[in-house]
Amino acid sequence: MNEVVYFNRSLIAKKEACISPDDRGFNFADGVYEVVKFYRGKAFRYDDHIERLKRSLREIRISLEDFDQFELVFQELLERNGLTGQEAGIYLQITRGSHTRIHRFPENIQPTVYASAFPFSTKQEQIENGIKVITADDIRWLRCDIKSIALLPNVLFAQKAAENNAEETVFIRNGVVTEATHSNVIGVKDGVLLTHPDSNLILPGITKKVVMEICRSNGIRVIEVGIQASKLANMDEMMIIGTGSEVTPVVDIDGIRISDGKPGPVTRFIQEKFFEQTYLSH
Repeated sequence: MNEVVYFNRSLIAKKEACISPDDRGFNFADGVYEVVKFYRGKAFRYDDHIERLKRSLREIRISLEDFDQFELVFQELLERNGLTGQEAGIYLQITRGSHTRIHRFPENIQPTVYASAFPFSTKQEQIENGIKVITADDIRWLRCDIKSIALLPNVLFAQKAAENNAEETVFIRNGVVTEATHSNVIGVKDGVLLTHPDSNLILPGITKKVVMEICRSNGIRVIEVGIQASKLANMDEMMIIGTGSEVTPVVDIDGIRISDGKPGPVTRFIQEKFFEQTYLSH
């Protein structure tokens, strides 16, 4: 089956989609993106993803008006690509547009809008058994709250994790855990959840928002404070959370086992409540 994508208001075969070499996304990583997960054809937290997209666009001053188009476009992409009956994702990227290469914002150009659909299954073994992660200094820029397509540091440290037989790299800035290459990070100590507060240093996660709601609805205390790197090994439980990670237990950090090396009870409870929302509500 020929893959169908959305490109500048048209649904076309992927092989026909052509990005100009003058596109500012290509030249400067001048753009933002979102990834929405669909469970059995239904978007999970669609409105939250669109609001975050709007915020990212505002922060880098790209003007886009017709957001109402995307809900129908996403469904059409799933249908055209045979993905409505399974877990799937939509990748949406918006750049400032194409123009002769200059650093400042060009005048009178239209954003480039691209979206594609892909299979996006839950990593069941990781969800069940947990993963190993490593840590690294957070050397990224200071606007990690923007979901920018400029992801080179994340790419480099995702590769470093792979080279160390780990699934993720957890970033540490000034001795404090911020987030991971494509996930937010949560620790549990004495039944209390600890996670970095939303700020310019982390992406405000949609899954993080869901987990916070679950905790507050079920009497689990949450303290939004960065975990001291020196205390990571003493956490009772750890997890990474995100659209792709969902709620994944962490059982090993830098070769040090967390607690008994198995996903803990708070993690299991959050997983249960999370997947109730993603599956049973649909």
